[in-house]
Amino acid sequence: MYTLKVNNLFKLYQNAKYVSARNISFEVKEGEIFGFLGLNGAGKSTTIKCITGIIPFTSGKIEICGHDIQTDPFNAKRHFGFVPDNHAVYDKLTGTEYINYIANLYGVEETKRKENFDKLVQLFNLQNAVNNQILSYSHGMKQKISIIGALIHEPKLWILDEPMVGLDPQSIFEVKEYMKEYVKRGNSVMFSSHNLDTVEKLCDRALIISGGRVLDLVDLKEYRAKGKSLENEFITMTQNAKKKQDANRAKLAEDEAELAKTHGKRKASRMISKQVRDTVMSEIEKSAKGSAKASSEVSA
Repeated sequence: MYTLKVNNLFKLYQNAKYVSARNISFEVKEGEIFGFLGLNGAGKSTTIKCITGIIPFTSGKIEICGHDIQTDPFNAKRHFGFVPDNHAVYDKLTGTEYINYIANLYGVEETKRKENFDKLVQLFNLQNAVNNQILSYSHGMKQKISIIGALIHEPKLWILDEPMVGLDPQSIFEVKEYMKEYVKRGNSVMFSSHNLDTVEKLCDRALIISGGRVLDLVDLKEYRAKGKSLENEFITMTQNAKKKQDANRAKLAEDEAELAKTHGKRKASRMISKQVRDTVMSEIEKSAKGSAKASSEVSA
């Protein structure tokens, strides 16, 4: 069973010259910790924002516990908890008020709410701060209260974007240990990170992307068994991909400069954006035909 399915995801921002997500497909299984890797600007945060329904996407399908994020967003969002990279919380509320607010949104029953709240507050050592305003919290404490808010309704899928940034070693240890405990109950964890060592040791599988494209889906249990290095593989793959990406972007810049000589900078920029969009639309059409063919073959 899968808690998350992403099929042929494309995301192109309006008037953009570069594609943020390009035919990305992957699945997250029940009971696994799933890593999401890429250099800065690879498309990780954009992909996560598409998965969580924060931004719309150009094409593709995303299902969370069988619910489509576009056509059934209410039920899809009930099944995941999200911790963003900027710990977006309401600073003027106390920690307790914030968690109760989130629990109300999800309709968490009072007894279960108190049980989960007490357990998580103790786990993340916020007993002495939970009744203070969040604006008085340190970065790490805000991250912890954000995590508690994401878990108060016990979602099947826990999604985190760069969760370890700004946390002290003890807090990092607590988060990692709770991830392990959480998936033992049949739940799933997906998180993005730049810390390859953490991903290699903690995750069951990891997706590596660059320039909005999937480079590889690696089985980290197999890596550990064979003594392979995730760091070596990641550096090699992303460096090669970035060289191609830089060459493509340089070619686009040259084409735009050439067009600007005849049409002016503003029109040239619009022409390049249209060229990129037309290319993406063509790729989407091919992807849709491929998916339809595969579906018909399965049915047959």
